[in-house]
Amino acid sequence: MTIQKQRMLDKKQSKQIEKDDKFSEFTPERINAFSDGIFAIIITIMILELKLPSSPTFSALFAEWPTWVSYLASYIFIAIVWINHHYLLKHSTMARLPLMWANFAHLFSVSLVPFSTNWMAETRLRSVPVVMYGFVFLLVNITYLLLIRETVAAKKNADMPNGTKRLFLVRSALTMLIFGSGMVVALWYPYIGFGMICACLTLYLRPDVPAIRMKV
Repeated sequence: MTIQKQRMLDKKQSKQIEKDDKFSEFTPERINAFSDGIFAIIITIMILELKLPSSPTFSALFAEWPTWVSYLASYIFIAIVWINHHYLLKHSTMARLPLMWANFAHLFSVSLVPFSTNWMAETRLRSVPVVMYGFVFLLVNITYLLLIRETVAAKKNADMPNGTKRLFLVRSALTMLIFGSGMVVALWYPYIGFGMICACLTLYLRPDVPAIRMKV
């Protein structure tokens, strides 16, 4: 009876090893390479959706200021997301299945940026498109939290202090609060709400947390 139980246990372990081997070929480098391609496509779509001036004059060019402002904000946003994405993935040593799904969720939310950018530009920063724009930023931040959970927060090594991990979560919670507040303000004052959403991006200009890292 004991021998039979041991055989069943060995068989179960071998199945688990085979299951893990299925994902052994997926590395963080492959996830990074795939994600880089998606980011490049998103920026390309945004460029193709830029609205041309109606006539070859500076007045016509300046009349399209909502397009340029929206594009500039979204380009900076995607650049910040890309930088933070790479910073997180460098803390991952293996591409586990939850990490891959969290990454796909993050890329999905970022892929909505061209749509919300174009809608906001076409309507010249009206209330509902600005609210939708803020919602996309909020969704990107929520999926960013998933990446934090599967990379930085999941690490058992001592190379990153617990205080740094907590600050990652606090910063994400703070930005989600600002994004949400900006969406509410945009219902009545879309320009101010848009400004709040864009100003919030400054919190992510640097992906690491130098203050805590220096204390350790």
